[in-house]
Amino acid sequence: MTIKLFRTDPYLRETESMITGLGEAGGVIVDRSVFYPAGGGQPGDTGMLTWNTGSACIVDTRICGHEDVELVLAEGSATPPTGEAARQELDWNRRFCHMRIHTALHLLSVVVPFPVSGGAISAEKGRLDFNMPEAVADKDELEGQLNRLVERDLPVTEDWITDEELAANPSLVKTMSVKPPIGAGRVRLVRIGELDDQIDLQPCGGTHVARTGEIGALAIGKVEKKGRLNRRINIRFAV
Repeated sequence: MTIKLFRTDPYLRETESMITGLGEAGGVIVDRSVFYPAGGGQPGDTGMLTWNTGSACIVDTRICGHEDVELVLAEGSATPPTGEAARQELDWNRRFCHMRIHTALHLLSVVVPFPVSGGAISAEKGRLDFNMPEAVADKDELEGQLNRLVERDLPVTEDWITDEELAANPSLVKTMSVKPPIGAGRVRLVRIGELDDQIDLQPCGGTHVARTGEIGALAIGKVEKKGRLNRRINIRFAV
């Protein structure tokens, strides 16, 4: 099982690791990883892997099996042998943008209180699909609400509950299309705000900024009708 360093410290940019095998996508499995594997709408991380006799660009990161992390190498790259020590270096700028957008989407789910039926994250923008029958009445007001939450610089923390506790509290789950990361016996919750200032609490396995102020100014992009009861709201960085 790969130790998921990105989960305990999403700001960690590099680490020493060991190659433990080959993955299903032709990449390498590592014993520990700062690279986040694609999931929950968040893309897999990219960066560099360096070992004693070579190096390779990491073009994607994926989950292999249930618990291992696979670093997908650029096509044509040399592959380090199993048992080789290797240094991981994360493309931090791209990851940090993912963290900012991901946390911003959690805020969007606060100001648009409808069930979420889909979503996607990139380094420049993100979007959520909502089960809502009517279009947003005032896009400028929605943008203002979103940025006011950013400006409050609320702390973003985590907590853990059991699978059974989550099953007993289904209202915690906002996403209809992405199942919470259950099956390991406990579920990670991402909290925005604290005590009387808590504004959001939901299951999530992705990486997030430590405070909403790190997100920066946001702009609402297109609001699209994707079905009779579906509205897609796009967001991007304002600058």
